[in-house]
Amino acid sequence: MQIQPHPLPNYSLRSPIFSPSTHFLIPFSSSFQPTKLVSIPNFPSGSCGSLKRMSKSQTGLRSYGGLVSVRCEALQGKEDDGFYMRRCVELARKAIGCTSPNPMVGCVIVKDGKVVGEGFHPKAGQPHGEVFALRDAGDLAENATAYVSLEPCNHYGRTPPCTEALIKAKVKKVVIGMVDPNPIVASKGVDRLRDAGIEVTVAVEEELCKKLNEAYIHQMLTGKPFVTLRYSLSINGHILDQLGEGVEEAGGYYSQLVQEYDAIILSPTTVTEKFSFPASQEPGANQPLHILIAKSPISPNQIPIPHTEATSKVIIFADNETAVEPEMVQKGIETVVLDQINLNAVLEYCKRQGLCSILLDLRGNFGYFEDLLKQSLEENLLQKVVVEVLPFWSTNEEEGLPLALKNLRKGIRLKNITSRNSNDSVVLEGYP
Repeated sequence: MQIQPHPLPNYSLRSPIFSPSTHFLIPFSSSFQPTKLVSIPNFPSGSCGSLKRMSKSQTGLRSYGGLVSVRCEALQGKEDDGFYMRRCVELARKAIGCTSPNPMVGCVIVKDGKVVGEGFHPKAGQPHGEVFALRDAGDLAENATAYVSLEPCNHYGRTPPCTEALIKAKVKKVVIGMVDPNPIVASKGVDRLRDAGIEVTVAVEEELCKKLNEAYIHQMLTGKPFVTLRYSLSINGHILDQLGEGVEEAGGYYSQLVQEYDAIILSPTTVTEKFSFPASQEPGANQPLHILIAKSPISPNQIPIPHTEATSKVIIFADNETAVEPEMVQKGIETVVLDQINLNAVLEYCKRQGLCSILLDLRGNFGYFEDLLKQSLEENLLQKVVVEVLPFWSTNEEEGLPLALKNLRKGIRLKNITSRNSNDSVVLEGYP
């Protein structure tokens, strides 16, 4: 017996923040059609430096990020290509938040129906997943099949080409999740392997592999960072300046979300009033760069800089009319002065710093985000939206959208909506 996960259907609904109505109610709006809420797999995330060898047991229960495969002994070794590619994705996600600007990559070596080697790319500058998997397999890699979530590189960068490592190991076949959009790779790895007489299969579990590295792919195709908007709602559709109970703790959606992004854009009031920067609590997580948007002078004493290993860099974007305190430099806080604060300027700065993904976290004083949000909607600068729905009814009638957003003429319809639970909250994700 073998139970395989079924592909999740795509759903579409209008995001409440983009609705012409201020108090758009997600579950109960008259324009909302009943939609089945589905649970998406929560792939485990581990320490960036974790290279612990995985178990190669081929019997019993195996969990793949919440998807459980049940197999009988009679079917041992008969898993299809998709089975092993999903394992590659699971391995790759062990380095979540650690590989930027490189993509996450996982690799599995299979011979005679058995996994003989596994590996993943732990962080930029270290060997890629194929190298670790081949080391794990040793001589057993000869005449084996290598599964890899992203096309093997065929160029010399900080590490040698993975194509040459696979050829040298004398693998018989390579199964690839997706072609690398990087122009210096872009099918050159596939061609090199085929020229060496290796059988190559491409586009196995392609959508899953694309979602794994959506920020990397966007940056490669557009040259711009991947931008995600996150905000919280009450069940009656009010924008909230708070997070649900436990979501900031290890395993909570917000803790996991924070470690996925290279930088977070915040309102200064989020920090100065609550005395903390958002930080991931996942074991070994890298912490993102913190970007503060200043529309009024900020005193250095208002910004607490935690003195821990998890401390990340802080940058303040200010306009010409906002005074810059000299003490900021003494505290290690960089200030970037612009003629006018706009999202394109912020993204261009992030691009020059090699940042691939930005989280626009709608907390604190919403007025700080008004111009950025309006620009992001009008110029299609958002790639993803994450909404946390908290399990209570808000009675504060003053809570709602910034004025500029209320006056937008049209909303943005989200596609590929997925949902999951995080403690008592429901987290929705979708793409404009």
